[in-house]
Amino acid sequence: MWAAALLLSITVATAAPPDTVTGGTHTILVLGDSLSAGYGIRTEEGWVALLQVRLKTQGYGYRLVNASVSGETTSGGLARLPRALELHRPAIVLIELGANDGLRGLPLETTERNLARMAELSRQARALVVLIGMRLPPNYGPRYTQEFHALFGAIARRHNLALVPFLLQDVALHDELMQADGLHPNAKAQPAMLDAVWPALRPLLEMGRRTGTKE
Repeated sequence: MWAAALLLSITVATAAPPDTVTGGTHTILVLGDSLSAGYGIRTEEGWVALLQVRLKTQGYGYRLVNASVSGETTSGGLARLPRALELHRPAIVLIELGANDGLRGLPLETTERNLARMAELSRQARALVVLIGMRLPPNYGPRYTQEFHALFGAIARRHNLALVPFLLQDVALHDELMQADGLHPNAKAQPAMLDAVWPALRPLLEMGRRTGTKE
Protein backbone atom coordinates (compact mmCIF):
# COMPACT_ATOMS: atom_id res chain seq x y z
CA MET A 1 0.00 0.00 0.00
CA TRP A 2 1.12 3.56 -0.68
CA ALA A 3 1.16 4.48 2.99
CA ALA A 4 3.88 1.92 3.60
CA ALA A 5 5.77 3.24 0.61
CA LEU A 6 6.14 6.58 2.32
CA LEU A 7 7.81 5.14 5.39
CA LEU A 8 11.02 5.97 3.53
CA SER A 9 14.22 5.44 5.40
CA ILE A 10 14.12 6.46 9.03
CA THR A 11 15.51 3.03 9.88
CA VAL A 12 18.26 3.20 7.26
CA ALA A 13 19.70 6.61 7.97
CA THR A 14 23.24 5.22 8.01
CA ALA A 15 23.13 4.21 4.35
CA ALA A 16 25.89 5.84 2.31
CA PRO A 17 24.95 8.36 -0.41
CA PRO A 18 25.33 7.16 -3.99
CA ASP A 19 28.25 8.10 -6.18
CA THR A 20 28.24 11.31 -8.15
CA VAL A 21 27.23 11.01 -11.79
CA THR A 22 29.44 13.16 -13.95
CA GLY A 23 29.63 14.44 -17.51
CA GLY A 24 28.70 17.72 -19.15
CA THR A 25 29.27 21.43 -18.57
CA HIS A 26 26.55 22.63 -16.20
CA THR A 27 25.56 21.01 -12.91
CA ILE A 28 22.30 19.79 -11.46
CA LEU A 29 22.37 19.13 -7.72
CA VAL A 30 19.84 16.69 -6.24
CA LEU A 31 19.36 17.06 -2.49
CA GLY A 32 17.06 14.33 -1.24
CA ASP A 33 16.40 11.31 0.97
CA SER A 34 16.16 7.57 0.24
CA LEU A 35 13.79 8.10 -2.68
CA SER A 36 16.56 9.92 -4.53
CA ALA A 37 19.46 8.01 -2.98
CA GLY A 38 18.16 4.81 -4.59
CA TYR A 39 17.87 2.73 -1.44
CA GLY A 40 17.68 -1.01 -2.12
CA ILE A 41 18.39 -0.81 -5.85
CA ARG A 42 21.52 -0.43 -7.94
CA THR A 43 22.71 3.15 -8.33
CA GLU A 44 22.27 3.05 -12.08
CA GLU A 45 18.63 2.01 -11.68
CA GLY A 46 17.57 5.05 -9.62
CA TRP A 47 15.56 7.90 -11.09
CA VAL A 48 18.49 10.28 -10.64
CA ALA A 49 20.77 8.05 -12.73
CA LEU A 50 17.99 7.68 -15.30
CA LEU A 51 17.79 11.46 -15.42
CA GLN A 52 21.47 11.64 -16.34
CA VAL A 53 20.82 9.25 -19.22
CA ARG A 54 17.86 11.32 -20.42
CA LEU A 55 19.86 14.53 -20.25
CA LYS A 56 22.55 12.99 -22.43
CA THR A 57 20.21 11.44 -24.98
CA GLN A 58 18.25 14.69 -25.35
CA GLY A 59 21.36 16.81 -25.72
CA TYR A 60 21.37 18.74 -22.45
CA GLY A 61 24.94 19.41 -21.37
CA TYR A 62 24.68 18.84 -17.65
CA ARG A 63 26.46 16.72 -15.09
CA LEU A 64 24.44 15.39 -12.18
CA VAL A 65 25.51 15.46 -8.54
CA ASN A 66 23.36 13.26 -6.30
CA ALA A 67 23.78 14.55 -2.74
CA SER A 68 20.87 12.50 -1.40
CA VAL A 69 21.16 10.57 1.86
CA SER A 70 18.73 7.97 3.17
CA GLY A 71 16.88 9.16 6.26
CA GLU A 72 17.60 12.83 5.60
CA THR A 73 15.39 15.55 7.07
CA THR A 74 15.04 19.16 5.97
CA SER A 75 17.27 20.20 8.87
CA GLY A 76 20.01 17.86 7.70
CA GLY A 77 19.63 19.00 4.12
CA LEU A 78 19.80 22.64 5.12
CA ALA A 79 22.98 21.99 7.10
CA ARG A 80 24.65 20.29 4.12
CA LEU A 81 23.45 22.62 1.36
CA PRO A 82 25.88 25.56 1.74
CA ARG A 83 28.90 23.31 1.30
CA ALA A 84 27.29 21.53 -1.66
CA LEU A 85 26.52 24.85 -3.34
CA GLU A 86 30.07 26.06 -2.80
CA LEU A 87 31.60 22.82 -4.05
CA HIS A 88 29.44 22.14 -7.10
CA ARG A 89 28.13 25.59 -8.10
CA PRO A 90 24.94 24.11 -9.59
CA ALA A 91 22.82 25.78 -12.22
CA ILE A 92 19.76 23.86 -10.96
CA VAL A 93 18.95 22.44 -7.52
CA LEU A 94 16.32 19.73 -7.04
CA ILE A 95 15.11 19.64 -3.42
CA GLU A 96 13.44 16.34 -2.52
CA LEU A 97 13.11 16.54 1.27
CA GLY A 98 10.42 16.80 3.92
CA ALA A 99 8.85 13.36 4.07
CA ASN A 100 11.01 12.22 7.00
CA ASP A 101 10.06 15.39 8.85
CA GLY A 102 6.40 14.52 8.42
CA LEU A 103 6.82 10.87 9.35
CA ARG A 104 8.45 11.98 12.59
CA GLY A 105 5.66 14.42 13.31
CA LEU A 106 7.96 17.44 13.29
CA PRO A 107 6.32 20.88 13.34
CA LEU A 108 5.21 21.89 9.87
CA GLU A 109 6.55 25.38 10.51
CA THR A 110 10.05 23.93 10.87
CA THR A 111 9.77 21.95 7.64
CA GLU A 112 8.42 24.93 5.74
CA ARG A 113 11.09 27.26 7.12
CA ASN A 114 13.89 24.84 6.23
CA LEU A 115 12.64 24.25 2.69
CA ALA A 116 12.19 27.96 2.12
CA ARG A 117 15.69 28.66 3.39
CA MET A 118 17.16 26.01 1.08
CA ALA A 119 15.38 27.68 -1.84
CA GLU A 120 16.73 31.07 -0.77
CA LEU A 121 20.30 29.81 -0.45
CA SER A 122 20.09 28.14 -3.85
CA ARG A 123 18.78 31.34 -5.43
CA GLN A 124 21.55 33.36 -3.77
CA ALA A 125 23.99 30.94 -5.39
CA ARG A 126 22.38 31.80 -8.77
CA ALA A 127 20.71 28.40 -9.14
CA LEU A 128 17.21 27.65 -10.36
CA VAL A 129 15.17 25.48 -8.00
CA VAL A 130 12.77 22.56 -8.40
CA LEU A 131 10.85 21.68 -5.24
CA ILE A 132 9.66 18.07 -5.14
CA GLY A 133 6.52 17.55 -3.07
CA MET A 134 5.44 14.57 -1.01
CA ARG A 135 2.36 13.23 0.75
CA LEU A 136 1.96 11.43 4.08
CA PRO A 137 -0.10 8.33 4.93
CA PRO A 138 -3.67 9.14 6.05
CA ASN A 139 -3.09 7.69 9.52
CA TYR A 140 -1.26 10.90 10.44
CA GLY A 141 -4.62 12.63 10.53
CA PRO A 142 -6.42 14.63 7.83
CA ARG A 143 -5.38 18.06 9.07
CA TYR A 144 -1.67 17.28 9.41
CA THR A 145 -1.46 15.37 6.12
CA GLN A 146 -3.33 18.06 4.18
CA GLU A 147 -1.29 20.88 5.64
CA PHE A 148 1.92 18.92 5.03
CA HIS A 149 1.18 18.46 1.35
CA ALA A 150 -0.04 22.04 0.98
CA LEU A 151 3.19 23.54 2.31
CA PHE A 152 5.12 22.48 -0.80
CA GLY A 153 2.75 24.36 -3.08
CA ALA A 154 2.76 27.36 -0.77
CA ILE A 155 6.56 27.56 -0.78
CA ALA A 156 6.69 27.16 -4.56
CA ARG A 157 4.20 29.98 -5.06
CA ARG A 158 5.82 32.28 -2.53
CA HIS A 159 9.32 31.83 -3.96
CA ASN A 160 8.32 31.28 -7.61
CA LEU A 161 9.80 27.79 -7.76
CA ALA A 162 9.18 24.96 -10.19
CA LEU A 163 7.09 22.34 -8.37
CA VAL A 164 6.67 18.58 -8.63
CA PRO A 165 3.39 18.04 -6.71
CA PHE A 166 4.09 14.42 -5.68
CA LEU A 167 7.13 12.32 -6.60
CA LEU A 168 5.25 9.02 -6.12
CA GLN A 169 2.12 10.11 -7.97
CA ASP A 170 2.11 7.06 -10.27
CA VAL A 171 3.89 4.72 -7.87
CA ALA A 172 2.40 4.90 -4.38
CA LEU A 173 -0.80 2.99 -5.10
CA HIS A 174 0.90 0.15 -7.02
CA ASP A 175 2.24 -2.67 -4.85
CA GLU A 176 4.11 -4.15 -7.80
CA LEU A 177 6.30 -1.03 -7.90
CA MET A 178 7.44 -1.46 -4.30
CA GLN A 179 10.35 -3.44 -2.89
CA ALA A 180 9.77 -6.56 -0.80
CA ASP A 181 10.03 -4.52 2.41
CA GLY A 182 6.93 -2.62 1.36
CA LEU A 183 8.73 0.64 2.13
CA HIS A 184 10.75 1.69 -0.89
CA PRO A 185 10.03 1.92 -4.63
CA ASN A 186 11.73 -0.77 -6.67
CA ALA A 187 13.66 -0.44 -9.91
CA LYS A 188 10.48 -0.69 -11.99
CA ALA A 189 9.13 2.42 -10.27
CA GLN A 190 12.07 4.66 -11.12
CA PRO A 191 11.05 5.66 -14.67
CA ALA A 192 7.66 6.83 -13.35
CA MET A 193 9.42 8.89 -10.69
CA LEU A 194 11.60 10.50 -13.35
CA ASP A 195 8.51 11.21 -15.44
CA ALA A 196 6.98 12.97 -12.42
CA VAL A 197 10.01 15.27 -12.15
CA TRP A 198 10.59 15.94 -15.85
CA PRO A 199 7.72 18.39 -16.59
CA ALA A 200 8.98 20.74 -13.85
CA LEU A 201 12.64 20.36 -14.75
CA ARG A 202 12.54 20.54 -18.54
CA PRO A 203 11.56 24.25 -18.79
CA LEU A 204 14.57 25.13 -16.64
CA LEU A 205 16.82 23.08 -18.89
CA GLU A 206 15.42 24.88 -21.92
CA MET A 207 15.96 28.22 -20.21
CA GLY A 208 19.59 27.29 -19.63
CA ARG A 209 19.93 26.17 -23.23
CA ARG A 210 18.57 29.50 -24.51
CA THR A 211 20.65 31.69 -22.22
CA GLY A 212 23.79 29.60 -22.36
CA THR A 213 24.06 29.56 -18.57
CA LYS A 214 27.50 28.44 -17.41
CA GLU A 215 28.55 26.85 -14.18
